[in-house]
Amino acid sequence: MVGLTLIQSAAAKGAVCLDGSLPGYHLHRGYGSGANSWIINLEGGGWCNDVSSCVYRKKTRRGSSAFMEREIPFTGILSNKAEQNPDFFNWNRVKIRYCDGASFAGDSEHKAARLQFRGQRIWMAAMEDLMSKGMRFARQALLSGCSAGGLATIIHCDEFRGLFPRNTKVKCLSDAGLFLDARDISGGHTLRNFFSGIVGLQGVQRNLPRTCTNHLDPTSCFFPQNLIAGIRTPLFILNTAYDSWQIQSSLAPTTADPSGNWHDCRKNYYRCSGSQIQFLQAFRNEMLNSMKGFSRSNENGMFINSCFAHCQSERQDTWFADNSPVIREKAIALAVGDWFFDRAVVKDIDCAYPCDNTCHNLIFR
Repeated sequence: MVGLTLIQSAAAKGAVCLDGSLPGYHLHRGYGSGANSWIINLEGGGWCNDVSSCVYRKKTRRGSSAFMEREIPFTGILSNKAEQNPDFFNWNRVKIRYCDGASFAGDSEHKAARLQFRGQRIWMAAMEDLMSKGMRFARQALLSGCSAGGLATIIHCDEFRGLFPRNTKVKCLSDAGLFLDARDISGGHTLRNFFSGIVGLQGVQRNLPRTCTNHLDPTSCFFPQNLIAGIRTPLFILNTAYDSWQIQSSLAPTTADPSGNWHDCRKNYYRCSGSQIQFLQAFRNEMLNSMKGFSRSNENGMFINSCFAHCQSERQDTWFADNSPVIREKAIALAVGDWFFDRAVVKDIDCAYPCDNTCHNLIFR
C-alpha cells in the first residue's frame, strides 16, 4: 500500500481539485538499477461535462482529495515485484490522482457553482513537485495512464518529453485512451456531444496540442485519433478493439437505444446478435484505420487485442500473469518492455473476434 502525498505548493498556483482542495499523488521509490528511472501514471475515471455532473463529482474522490483513499495498492505496471512487472518493478513509480474532470487539461472556473477546473495546473504542479524530488535526474521516464488518464497521457506526452534533457529516454503509454469520434447505433454523435461539453465548460482549448488546434476545432482535438500522428515523442497505444466503455457509453448508450435492442449485448458480448457483432467489427476497422498514420513510425508501438475490456496495464491479471492476454504468445508487459527498451518493433494487432481465447472479457450485470 502506497500513501497519498498532497502537493502543498499547489494552492498558491491555483492548482486545485474541483472543490478547491489540494491535489495529490502516490510515490513509491525505485532502487538499484531503477533508482534513476521514473514511471508517471495518470489516474483515469471519466469526465464531467456540465455543471450538475461536476458538482456531483466534487463530492467524490474524483473531484476532491478529501474523499481520496489515503493508501492504494500498486499493481500491474506499478507493481514492485519483478515477477509481476519484469521491466519497471524497481523504478520510481508514481500515480497522480485525478480530481478535475477534463483529463488534466482544463483551466477555468464556475464561480456560482464553486467549481475549479484546474487540470492543466494540477498537471504542472505535480510535475514541478516530482522534478524537485529527483525526477529531474531521470535517465529514463515513461508517462502512462488508462482511460481518461490514457487520453491525458496523449495530450501531455510532448509536454512531458520537454521536461527532460535530450539524452533522457522518454516515452508515453496510453492504455484504453483511444476514444473514437464514432457514430452511435442511432447515427448520432453521443461521445462528440459529451466531449464538446467538457471542452467548453472546463476551458480545455488552449491546453490542447497546437499541431491539432491549428487546423481542427477544439472538440476534435480532444479525440486522440486527431492527435496521435502529430505527437513527436514515442507513443505506445494499448487498446482493446472492442473497448467495453466505448460500447456502453459511446456506441450503444441507452439514449441511442430507446427500444432496448442493445441492452443485453452492451453488457455481455455473448448475447450480441450477428448484426450487432457486424456493427462492432466496423468499429474495430474504424479504430485500426485511425491508427494508420501513427503506425508508420517505427518509434511508436501498439497492442490492439480483440477483447471486450477496458484498461489492461494497471490490473495484474491482464498486465502480467500466468493467464494474461497475449498476441503471438507475448503478454502486454513484455510487449511494452520490448518497445520501451528498443528490443523489438512492436505493432501487434489481433485478428478479429472471436479468434482470441486469452482475453479477460468483462461482463456487466
